[in-house]
Amino acid sequence: MNLSMEWSHLYCTILFYCQNVSVNKFKTEGIPYISVANGGKFVIGPGLKMNNKLSSNPIGCPQPCLFFVDKQAELTIGNNLGISQAAIVCHLSITIGDNVKIGGGVSIYDTDFHCLLPEMRKDPNLDLKYKVKKPVVIKNNAFIGAHSIILKGVTIGENSVVGAGSVVTKSIPDNQIWAGNPAKLIKEFNATEICIKEYISPNKIIA
Repeated sequence: MNLSMEWSHLYCTILFYCQNVSVNKFKTEGIPYISVANGGKFVIGPGLKMNNKLSSNPIGCPQPCLFFVDKQAELTIGNNLGISQAAIVCHLSITIGDNVKIGGGVSIYDTDFHCLLPEMRKDPNLDLKYKVKKPVVIKNNAFIGAHSIILKGVTIGENSVVGAGSVVTKSIPDNQIWAGNPAKLIKEFNATEICIKEYISPNKIIA
């Protein structure tokens, strides 16, 4: 671990502690933004790997990772999450499984932030009271491509892939590839078959 990573790790350890985040072993390049409101809960499993600056993942996303947990909301992250310069905003419940990859510039929201009715939005108190919130679940081994947006009420199935730049408004079953705005089914797949077909060919020698 170089000096920059050591400093980032120390700073993040203090930041997690100050925000009452439960976290185990992690690695980080740069410093994320973390805000956990009173009564909010943020739990991270071991093996977290974060890129928080442009130099650590130069794909056009200069902002750090952002984690926001509102009052009484719960953000739970499983083991071995890989995340780059993404925003996770939790006003109710977001659950992320094990071995998930979240690409640069991804946004995950479990709320509309504002009420959809214009008359309600004129009154800040009513706007806040009647905004819609629905849980988001991202299952084990899912891969969310760069610049995608995951909206409220969505479940991303186990092993499933979201293509870069997608806007996901509907739940995705296990073992499927979705892409587009709004995201639609591209194909179903078998992870074992893809591994054999794409990565293990007769021209490749496995030592």
